[in-house]
Amino acid sequence: MSTPEPAPIPAARSYEAVLTSIEADLRDGKIKVGDQLPGERALALTHGISRASVRDAIRVLDVMGVVRTGVGSGPQSGAVVIANPMAGLAATLRLHMATNHFPVADIVQTRIMMETWAAVEGAGRPRDAGQEESLHKLIAAMAAPDLDREEFHVLDAAFHVMLSSLAGNAVITAMMESLRQAIQSYVSAAIDNDTMWDAMVPSLRAQHSEILAAVLADDGVRAASALKDHIEWFHSQTHPM
Repeated sequence: MSTPEPAPIPAARSYEAVLTSIEADLRDGKIKVGDQLPGERALALTHGISRASVRDAIRVLDVMGVVRTGVGSGPQSGAVVIANPMAGLAATLRLHMATNHFPVADIVQTRIMMETWAAVEGAGRPRDAGQEESLHKLIAAMAAPDLDREEFHVLDAAFHVMLSSLAGNAVITAMMESLRQAIQSYVSAAIDNDTMWDAMVPSLRAQHSEILAAVLADDGVRAASALKDHIEWFHSQTHPM
């Protein structure tokens, strides 16, 4: 006689139960990134939820970027822990931006708060030669006369993410990395013609150079002020009152 499955409970509670279990097992070293989760039946018995609820939970965790699912057999089949919270946050931000749930003004304010804090915090912290070289390469690439708008936006977002990472705060770095595509998206959408782009790009290049000069001089206050002016200037040019 087969054992009846537990009554289904809401998917939200299901994925929270499975996620909490994964977090606890990661902390305790019971599982690590790259490991497979137990099968549906085992998870259902462990958490007192139905197998249908387990499937719903795994789908949610897949979208969040916590696990990757695969078919077949072998080490890459089933649900494999990838523990990439930035991917989940980035996807959520893109969806909110696409549906206008996050006003651009709110993204701008968030950028100013995080980037100016990171500039002050990062002043005087040890930097390796590779970080400085990467920043210089980004500035040089953005100065290329034949660079098109979209390529510039990609480099621009990468420049801001790298600057924020100098603060050495893993959470800020993860949040800025997650914001990268949202930043790139609204910047790209804001400049929709070559005439506008040609008028703005010289100022953008000069502002980036000033920001980098302040960062390399370990002048966090100056860098923070330059970043704030840069972000607010762009917003004022593309979203006039």
